[in-house]
Amino acid sequence: MKIRLFQVDAFTDKPFKGNPAAVCLLEQELPEPLMQSIAAENNLAETAFLVKAENGYKLRWFTPTVEIALCGHATLASAHILYEEGLLKNDEEARFHTKSGLLTAKKLGNWIELDFPAASNTDTTLPVELKKALNIEPKQLAHTGDRYIIELATEEEVKACSPDFKILKDFDAVIITSATKAGSPYDFISRTFAPSHGIDEDPVTGSSHCALVPYWATKLGKEEMFAYQASLRGGELKVKYAGDRVLFSGEALTVIEGNLLL
Repeated sequence: MKIRLFQVDAFTDKPFKGNPAAVCLLEQELPEPLMQSIAAENNLAETAFLVKAENGYKLRWFTPTVEIALCGHATLASAHILYEEGLLKNDEEARFHTKSGLLTAKKLGNWIELDFPAASNTDTTLPVELKKALNIEPKQLAHTGDRYIIELATEEEVKACSPDFKILKDFDAVIITSATKAGSPYDFISRTFAPSHGIDEDPVTGSSHCALVPYWATKLGKEEMFAYQASLRGGELKVKYAGDRVLFSGEALTVIEGNLLL
């Protein structure tokens, strides 16, 4: 069996930046253990599995260790491949049937805009062990269904944070974030850590922005913003808060294509 396999750098227009994802184009659905093994073999933050379905595509995402319910950069990578390979015309909407419901994407020039559910944020307290793992002084805290948002006072603190990932493995995903200085092209920056999902630091995280966009829209009084994820690879997102939805856009490019032989 041959499976068409692509590696895409998402949320960037430069190779080896942004967040890499593998995209597998399937002719039929695969057993879960096989998809998990393929994701482990790829050893990327996410591997996306696409199979044609009625009125769109079925889409599932796997880290090297677990299946996840929502992934932004691998969805962007999937839409990019559908457009690049001519499986969708540039003026067609990509429709993905996922564990998080229907997700859509549309091509806007060189950018692709994703329509995702917004995550609600609630106030919380910071566990002592989590504060120890991050070695930070939070300015404000919030929690979504599966991750902490920890606002820091400055961009420098966000960039300088060096977590203890052994301790972080005991927690959900963790986002650290800050507003930017005057004159910055960005409205806010962030980083995401998820060692409990097999990813110490995710380079650019669409799902985190489902929570970050409502958080910063409220604080900054803006619906449309420009965001930067300050990982080693780095990546840019145009974001918009639209009530119970978050729209975020990014660029993407294919860096590897071939066949998986099974």
